[in-house]
Amino acid sequence: MNNRSASYSSPLLLFGAWLALLVTALIIRPLLPVDETRYVSVAWEMWVRGDFLVPYLNGETYSHKPPLLFWLIHAGWWLFGVNDWWPRLVAPLISLANLFLVALLARRLWPQQPALPALASWLLFGSLFWLFFYTLVQFDLLLVFCTLLGMLGMLRAARGLGTGWLIVGLAIGLGVLSKGPVILLHLLPAALLGGLWVDRAQLKGWVCWYGGTVSAVLLGSVIGLAWALAAGQAGGEEYRHEIFWGQTAERVVDSFAHKEPVWWYLPWLPVLLLPWSIWPPFWRALRKLGDTRQIRFLLCWSVPVLLVLSLVSGKQIKYLLPIVPAIILLISHGLSHLPERGLPQRPWTAVVVLLFTALLLILAASGYLGHQQSWVKQVQPLWAGGFVAVAFVVWLWQPRSTAGVVRSLAISCVLVVIGLHLTVLRTAAPAYDLTAFSQRLAELQAAHHPIANVNKYHGQFQFLGRLRTPIEQVDMREATAWANAHPDGYLVVYRNDWPDLSHEGAELVQDYRGDPDDLTLWSAAKWIAAQ
Repeated sequence: MNNRSASYSSPLLLFGAWLALLVTALIIRPLLPVDETRYVSVAWEMWVRGDFLVPYLNGETYSHKPPLLFWLIHAGWWLFGVNDWWPRLVAPLISLANLFLVALLARRLWPQQPALPALASWLLFGSLFWLFFYTLVQFDLLLVFCTLLGMLGMLRAARGLGTGWLIVGLAIGLGVLSKGPVILLHLLPAALLGGLWVDRAQLKGWVCWYGGTVSAVLLGSVIGLAWALAAGQAGGEEYRHEIFWGQTAERVVDSFAHKEPVWWYLPWLPVLLLPWSIWPPFWRALRKLGDTRQIRFLLCWSVPVLLVLSLVSGKQIKYLLPIVPAIILLISHGLSHLPERGLPQRPWTAVVVLLFTALLLILAASGYLGHQQSWVKQVQPLWAGGFVAVAFVVWLWQPRSTAGVVRSLAISCVLVVIGLHLTVLRTAAPAYDLTAFSQRLAELQAAHHPIANVNKYHGQFQFLGRLRTPIEQVDMREATAWANAHPDGYLVVYRNDWPDLSHEGAELVQDYRGDPDDLTLWSAAKWIAAQ
């Protein structure tokens, strides 16, 4: 790849694409229940309580996630005041940092190929799953960041520099604070398999290597335990049991106890790597990898993790995100060895992605995709014409380098995701935006009316309504008794639990995640009358 190819992948253009999608998501998409609203509500409750050690949700300790994401949200609120936009900006900023770390890894692995770092960043950013995921308030991109940081430290240690293990230890500690001990799964295999990829001539000996590995684990454990011991003491016996046992050993035991197919991740890997997995040079690049220390390092990073996650029954496609950068780096290296003359003259893959999106939009709006949420039929199929027009413009675009083709396909995917925000997500937003409902609950709480949520409550109203008092949780059998005991109270009822219940008499009725009349608010008197 020549210097002209390198100049095609301008960091400013990458940042512009990142910013365009971020702004679109911030304007159009609300915080999505139940995960996003729950996590921001945990941060809100910690903020209101002034307790930055123990996470709380609806008045109870929340042991499901460590506190690092919540602390990052608090840092923004401390700087800018409590707002809705900062929590939604944290994950995109982490994503941007991950793109930088991937480029840095490419530079450390292949310093003689100056165009490779930018190519790797575009490949990672242009992955459709990554584009959809990076604007969500989730913990997984933090885990990716810690994994990349740890791998950079490991490469430094492989050059005989002891400070590399300090970086690995810091990455382990931050990973524990991000998503628990699972960070060890992503970092330890590459360290333990160092004999397959480390240049022994640069080491003082294997005792130093594995001693450094142990030291890094100890340092990471000290960082994680500094929080966990203090939080366990402050949170009480039940919380202490959950963070030290319930969320680690018991969860692992439960995962292995359920029978799930070992091969489940294999068909999802091509989906995770779209659009590159349907781009013919992607597969040709795999044949160009060869057998070098760098390639073995990336394989030791990714393959053991995939095998272990395949054995664990609890599977989600997002669990594979920390190994995606390793695959991207492999493909980047393979692409750099493909002859430029062998590339297609037009970006056909980008055109296919855009046209397929247009087709799905038409089919969904016309009701031909089977069971659909109620808002889907409100999507205007005429928007598909926009995707067709963009596909035509992209077809006229004839990149002259590998970097140019990668960039054109990545930008096409950005346009697809922006287009879906403008069409599908804009139409769906009212069914997911709980702001008005939450603010009404806040008004009732301010007037000292007790409120109960019928069936499981995920904290989806706490932050959006800036609630300062927990909402009581009752099951369906207790709802009427609670209403009799609290004549001035209000019930939040999900109509799916009562399919035959008319919404007549409810104070508020809202589509909730696409089901008509699914979320309702009842005064105790009206609820008793309706029963």
